[in-house]
Amino acid sequence: MNAGRTGAPEIVVVPHTHWDREWYLPFQRFRLRLVSLLDGVIDGMEADPRWHFTLDGQMAAVDDYLEIRPDQRERVAALVREGRLAVGPWQILHDEFLCSGENIVRNLELGMRRAEELGGAPMMVGYLPDQFGHCAQTPQILKLAGIEHACVWRGVPGEVRASAFAWEAPDGTSIRTQYLPEGGYGNAASMFEEFPGGASLLPGRAAGFAESMGRWYPRGGPLLAMYGADHTAPAADLADRVADAGPGMRLDTLAGYFAGEDPSVDGLPHVRGELRSHARANILPGVISARVRLKQMMGRAERFVERYAEPLTALWYAGDAQRFLDLAWRRLIEVSCHDSVTGCGSDETAEQVAAHMAEAEQLGRAVCDLVTAELAASVPLGSHLVFNPSPAPRTGLITVDIPSDGEPGLVTGDGRQVPVQTLEIAPTVLDDAVHPASRLPILLERVYGRVLFGQEIRDWSVSREDRTLTFHVTSRAGVPFDIGDVREALRGADGEWRVRIIADPRRTVAALVDVPALGLTTVQPVPSPGSTPDARPVEAGGNVLDNGLLRAQVHDDGTLGLRTPSGHIVEGIGRIVDGGDLGDSYNHAPPADDRLIGDPLSVGVHPVWPGPLVAAYDIVRTYRWPAAGDVRRDARSAAEEDVTVTTRAELRAGEPFLRLRVTFDNRCEDHRTRLHLSLPRQAGSSFAEGQFAVTERGLTAEGGFGERPVPTFPASGFVAAGGLAVLLEHATEYEIIGGGREMALTLLRSIGYLSRDRNAYRDQPAGPQLATPQAQCRGERTVGLAVMPYDGERPGTDVVQAAETYRHELLTAAGYGHATMSAPSPRAGVAITGDGVAMTSLRARDGWIETRMVAQHPEPTTAVLRGPFTEAARVDLRGRPTTPLDVHDGTATLALRPWEIATVRLRPA
Repeated sequence: MNAGRTGAPEIVVVPHTHWDREWYLPFQRFRLRLVSLLDGVIDGMEADPRWHFTLDGQMAAVDDYLEIRPDQRERVAALVREGRLAVGPWQILHDEFLCSGENIVRNLELGMRRAEELGGAPMMVGYLPDQFGHCAQTPQILKLAGIEHACVWRGVPGEVRASAFAWEAPDGTSIRTQYLPEGGYGNAASMFEEFPGGASLLPGRAAGFAESMGRWYPRGGPLLAMYGADHTAPAADLADRVADAGPGMRLDTLAGYFAGEDPSVDGLPHVRGELRSHARANILPGVISARVRLKQMMGRAERFVERYAEPLTALWYAGDAQRFLDLAWRRLIEVSCHDSVTGCGSDETAEQVAAHMAEAEQLGRAVCDLVTAELAASVPLGSHLVFNPSPAPRTGLITVDIPSDGEPGLVTGDGRQVPVQTLEIAPTVLDDAVHPASRLPILLERVYGRVLFGQEIRDWSVSREDRTLTFHVTSRAGVPFDIGDVREALRGADGEWRVRIIADPRRTVAALVDVPALGLTTVQPVPSPGSTPDARPVEAGGNVLDNGLLRAQVHDDGTLGLRTPSGHIVEGIGRIVDGGDLGDSYNHAPPADDRLIGDPLSVGVHPVWPGPLVAAYDIVRTYRWPAAGDVRRDARSAAEEDVTVTTRAELRAGEPFLRLRVTFDNRCEDHRTRLHLSLPRQAGSSFAEGQFAVTERGLTAEGGFGERPVPTFPASGFVAAGGLAVLLEHATEYEIIGGGREMALTLLRSIGYLSRDRNAYRDQPAGPQLATPQAQCRGERTVGLAVMPYDGERPGTDVVQAAETYRHELLTAAGYGHATMSAPSPRAGVAITGDGVAMTSLRARDGWIETRMVAQHPEPTTAVLRGPFTEAARVDLRGRPTTPLDVHDGTATLALRPWEIATVRLRPA
């Protein structure tokens, strides 16, 4: 058979490279190879107009190249304009489960904009060649950006037996999706390899390709031949070889291939929801729990930028912080890469990824500081500004330091009394010692500007009669001070001198504050607390916490039992189970002779706070865990380490969930530590929030390829099953075990290799067998979450609202205006309400306020937007207007399908 024979299917060869930006080598070492590769590709394309090249669907490769070769920009742009070099639409090839849905949207937005800035159009194909599975809302995200085709490899279920299928998002949006069978993005990687001096092997290989691939094209049409692999360049004479193959083969870009494909999904096999099947390729699920610290850092950084910095600047700042926000987003998008946040790279790579995550969080915090500092200038000294990051009014707990030498009291800017609980009383005598006069000049060097012992000097005195120097310090003085005056007053001092540093009375308090939607309020200390408003108190006693909504009892084994007012009882909350792991960053693999350690050697319960606003116990359990894995014996080591696990159980007034914070010093290697929670009733499925959807999953996983189909899954905002929801701070791995009777969440997975050539849960290596000692994650580890019982089979809007509250604490900033000025009254921002309506972003864009929301609801719902705006319009993900909305008295409504993502622009009044 000859590929050019009449009647044989046409083969469209798409030369490309799959570029892992950072992986088993750190970014800069891979970039050096990228520059060399693209130098050759550009030269080749200019020399031969038959050449076409697809740059992996990610603009990062172009940006990384042009940063080193800025003089090549016009050459690259010319090839993009000609349509021979396909770039975008993504900025980076992300992991779809380990970043927020908003991060995915911004990734697409940035990639398309950067491609357009080159003077050409981005490749309008949702190319997703190497992601470890695909989230449920990807079809809707692509369609909202104007993209009609997707192209995927991993995660496709066994029911798909054709190269094209209709992939449907939870809201009903479907997109034509090309599956890459028979080798994924490298299905034609070896087609053009030849032996020097030998006969051409291309005719036979082309015929074999057409035969094996043809069965995937039951409706006919050209066959997609992906000629490329990881970090590889095409053969220099590729165009000649394709020409010699005859008329049945041609070169094109991926965009060119899809230009000839009908985007209609009529008659195609249908798949709904996420793609996480092991049936046709490895999805490498262990990346969810590899290097958990990276997932924690990612969740924290995304929250600060998405839900604090951007809304604050959009609603409450007249200046311009956009460059800082753009840089923060650039970092967040870069680290969402499928070999970055996943933690499946080298130790060097993980260090660099962590640094970029930290930088994104620092930028978010810096912008928050910028905005709140400006606002706090109108808040009296000693008072505090409070910002609510949620789009609905909140009553939440804040923790602030206030000056107080008696019972504390707080009022809001409009004079309402605020419930208060003292958490800690700061010492007033910070230092009191006698020194020889000769040391006084040295002691004065401790003063930095006006700061001494971490506080500001508000007053000082020198008594020569008593030979005493006294500094009075406070949290923020705001008064003139010159250390030279002190030195002058001590001139000629001799003998022994007493030096005292006295702080103003100060205490740390918890306060229960009402704050408007995306709005501001202030709390101001008052001399007497007066009458405290009614607030259902939290009580602690006898190892029991009770806030009227939930009762938690600590049992002798350190686990907790929960009881709700309606009589729901949940036992077995918080068991710690440690098992072995001889796998790698891609796949957990327990040893054949595993030892699971679940029973503590000792249990202690220590009270922390008694209420009435917050009450907590520390549950301290000791264990003896095997020190390491034993690969030779396929077991865990006989040597053991003593490990102390402290779980803080905390209830707050008005919250229907129990907060847990688990901390331990990891001294062991090659193991997995999980938190187990018994379920109120047997579960037949689980519900996990993440990336604009709540995805229902069964208790098993589909297999079929060379990988153990383990039912460990990712969740971002919460996971729920059998009447129990767990609210999360970051992307977390979970599993429903015991026949649906128990949930296990991975707190830590310690592994020593990027990939093991022999992994009991995976047939093929997933990468080089590279030692990664830092992936053992030694040292102190802390994971926070919350537990909430719920009614019904699936979690309702109460769980969605609780997850919003748990993940987004109220933000405070100390006032520094004149102490006698009046505190501002509460001010509202934009309110967004509706059953199951969740806001994912709010930012300033092109003179408008742009907000994005999703209907986290299985039934149609209505979003109601209220605020100081005069116009409103729906826009697509690229900011292009689609439908105007009626606005009456600062209110607009928007009907939403179940799971529909909507972006709305508001014109500020």
